[in-house]
Amino acid sequence: MLLAFSVAPSGIPADPAYAEAGGADASVHDAVAAAVRIVRDSGLPNKTDSMFTTIEGEWDEVFAVVKRATEEVGKFGSRVSLVIKADIRPGFSGELTAKVDRLESAIAEGS
Repeated sequence: MLLAFSVAPSGIPADPAYAEAGGADASVHDAVAAAVRIVRDSGLPNKTDSMFTTIEGEWDEVFAVVKRATEEVGKFGSRVSLVIKADIRPGFSGELTAKVDRLESAIAEGS
C-alpha cells in the first residue's frame, strides 16, 4: 500500500508550552516536522514533498504511523486536519519509486 497524507493543526493548543511557541497564528512547519519525524523514524519507505508525505507498507503498519503522526500534530492545536489518499495493491512493494520509474519510462518512449 502507498498512503499519502497531509496533516495540519488549527486552533489554540491545549498545552501552554505549544501555545507560547506561537499558538494558532504560528506557521504549521513545526507541527509538520514533528509528524515527518515520526514517519521517518518508523523505518517504512517514505517520501515528503511540498504537499504530502507518502508511506509504503502494509495496511496496519502504515495506518499506525499516520495515527501517531496525527496525535503528535494534535499537540499543536485544538483540532487537526487530515487528508489521506491510498493506492492499495496487494502483492506489490517498492512502488514508492517504481510507479515514478514507469512514468518516466513512458514519457521517454513518447519523445
